[in-house]
Amino acid sequence: MKNFSLLLGAAVLSLISSRSSAATLTSVPMQGGMVMPMVAYNSGDGALHVMLAATVPQLTPLLVSNPGDSFDPGDPWYDSVDPSRQGQSFSRRFGFMMDMMSDPLPANTQLWLRKLNGSAAVSAYRYQDTAPKAWEPIFGTAGTTNALRWNLVMFHPAFTAPCGTNSYSATFEAYLLDASTGTEVAGSSSGPFVFNWSNVPDGRPELTLASKVVLGWPSSTTTNWVLESASSPTAASWSPVTNAPVMLEGQPAVVLEGSAVQNYFRMRYLP
Repeated sequence: MKNFSLLLGAAVLSLISSRSSAATLTSVPMQGGMVMPMVAYNSGDGALHVMLAATVPQLTPLLVSNPGDSFDPGDPWYDSVDPSRQGQSFSRRFGFMMDMMSDPLPANTQLWLRKLNGSAAVSAYRYQDTAPKAWEPIFGTAGTTNALRWNLVMFHPAFTAPCGTNSYSATFEAYLLDASTGTEVAGSSSGPFVFNWSNVPDGRPELTLASKVVLGWPSSTTTNWVLESASSPTAASWSPVTNAPVMLEGQPAVVLEGSAVQNYFRMRYLP
């Protein structure tokens, strides 16, 4: 019985160890269940229609969803979402799909998706995890066009944003293009539909940049001198700076709060 207990304990420890070990991921997690905008063409009104559930996916950093895991440095999305690089929050939950009840598209037309507007911090990528792997900017990201031809096969673009607690949105529409003329088919637009996301911080300490001004002077002038300020170098009246001097790098100095107001400073000798 004693030997059996030891073996069982070792097996449990081995299981815990294997679950907590870091993994190198070769694909990008979806970060939750699918949220599918269903696109359909109605031959009666000659327009596309989009049905979208009122779901708000989270843009989630890998440090939160997969603590300890990382991406393969050879994969194209590594720089954007790996914790050792930009470490952005991301989601692939939104995915476009043709509704099974859709009428056939008119002959010689193509279906296009267009981003109309959206939060500047959100980037979009065409994602593919099979060779050749892809992480291609789309929908206006990195200077790309805001429109994308869709081949009607279900796909889940990846959306990213800097980690934090902000909420984001982007507005899209679907429309038909005449393949012969390259012009939009009048009246075919679905009208706007909106993607919304919440966002998740990754727990890293936030850095702050203090807007302070440090004024120092030689230690040989510690007596009989007073620091004064005025709004103009030719001002008739100068006011003493009341901040108590401190020693910084071996010399007296005062630390002042940064201000958008322009100020001039001088040292005045007191006999």
